[in-house]
Amino acid sequence: MYPALAVLQAVIGDNSGITWDEIASKKTLPGIKTETINSVLWIGGIGGMEADLVKRVGIPYEAVPAAGVHGVGLRVLPGNLLKLGKGYIQSRQILKRFNPDVLFFTGGYVAVPMALAGRKVPSLLFVPDIEPGVALKTLARLADHIDLSVDASHEYFERHPNVRVTGYPTRSNLKSWSLDSARNALGLDPDLHTLLVLGGSKGARSINQALLKLLPELLKEMQVVHISGELDWSEVEAVCTSLKDSLPCAERYKPFPYLHDEMGAALTAADLVVSRSGASCLGEYPLFGLPAILVPYPYAWRYQEVNALYLSKKGAAEVVPDEEMATQLLPKVRELMTDNNRREQMSQAMRTLVYPNAAESIASHLAELAALNRERD
Repeated sequence: MYPALAVLQAVIGDNSGITWDEIASKKTLPGIKTETINSVLWIGGIGGMEADLVKRVGIPYEAVPAAGVHGVGLRVLPGNLLKLGKGYIQSRQILKRFNPDVLFFTGGYVAVPMALAGRKVPSLLFVPDIEPGVALKTLARLADHIDLSVDASHEYFERHPNVRVTGYPTRSNLKSWSLDSARNALGLDPDLHTLLVLGGSKGARSINQALLKLLPELLKEMQVVHISGELDWSEVEAVCTSLKDSLPCAERYKPFPYLHDEMGAALTAADLVVSRSGASCLGEYPLFGLPAILVPYPYAWRYQEVNALYLSKKGAAEVVPDEEMATQLLPKVRELMTDNNRREQMSQAMRTLVYPNAAESIASHLAELAALNRERD
């Protein structure tokens, strides 16, 4: 979701003054080789979590039914196949009506019906994680071109003729904060170390739970910015109220259910981050040179473990297994927060992995494919 938003932001250009409503009305866009891209339509899943965010920034959005078929039980499989069939039919109708010059995929089974229906349209697949899951492998067989976050992903696409490394695209407004403005926006003390904890999804509930138990100890030594997600927000609010009644330094705890524009402030102000190891850690943490303690989500395909081990081997992150957070998280945070030299080494290692122009590179690639398609027509 965020990689695609970053690329679309690059498509219209940061200083273009063009709004998403103008894109929807098919007005010509200035920017990076984008004279051939006149309109954008986002296709997502029915009830997909990206719908609200995409609509929030005004991008035209349509949903198609889709479901995974790999690893599901026999009782579920027929219904999922039916959804994919309906998604394929709907995708063909959308393609006929919208008539795109290029298709852009960033993964997920919801993209498969559109990829199947749009086989005659030039397509570009961006692979966010290092190791692709089943849906991405399927999309790779259908895509004309593939862009990768890191070079380590090449081994999974050796047979594809058009693969290159662009890096992970990040939103340009993430880096719009100075350290002072970021601290002011979040109400942070410049004399204290700042721990950022990201628990903002269903898969990160165990991180939220672990942090809430550790807060009385952590807040004695540092300030904590906690992005919990909406799911656990009521519990976070209750803990916050309890801390104010029992802990003198409770004001050092800065919880939020979610951050939109201020996410860049949180990443700028943090000295250390604790999070899952989804694909964004391959792009956002290198962009800020942010040392990380990564806790791979244990109940899904191993892509998070692969991402975490990659950053760990580069010297940019430490890995704590989910089941060991209760015993390892507090000492690991303390160890890194009190060792400025170690954090600086991790920060430098993280910065070597950044691709600062990834979004612009992918946007130009899309524009080139669109232009070639129009010339062919």
